[in-house]
Amino acid sequence: MAKVELKKPIVEEISELLNGAATAVVVDYRGLTVAEDTELRRQLRDADVVYKVYKNTMINFAIKDTEFAELAQHLEGPTAIAVCKEDATAAARVLYKFAKTAEALEIKGGIVDGVYYDAAGMSQIASIPSREVLLSKLLGSIQSPVANFARVIQQIADNKEDVA
Repeated sequence: MAKVELKKPIVEEISELLNGAATAVVVDYRGLTVAEDTELRRQLRDADVVYKVYKNTMINFAIKDTEFAELAQHLEGPTAIAVCKEDATAAARVLYKFAKTAEALEIKGGIVDGVYYDAAGMSQIASIPSREVLLSKLLGSIQSPVANFARVIQQIADNKEDVA
């Protein structure tokens, strides 16, 4: 079996993983202990983020001529890729939070909704709350004035009943 035939399924797997992804973040995991790596993988899995380690050349073949092509500049040394199809900020949030406690983990860069961000940009992305949190804040800000108005109307109605 030729080497190309062995590598093709891996490149296709990476391509399928990235197909339709909202975000992809590449990290240098060199220096993480087994316990730290296990905990990181658990946290990422809980956030619906796929975290895999591939050879840089395989990732490079898979991202060529895609929206993730700018990640190629970070494909040196040990590289893992975290991909999330749903929440565009989930991978960055989990990785950034984990990197605070595990200094060996280094975020190299990432693509979020088709836009490239370096390590500093990814830390900014990590500070953005999830979609659900943003929607609940929006709903709370819409609901608050309506609830206050309803309470005032109820108090006016109660006062008129007391007078009558």
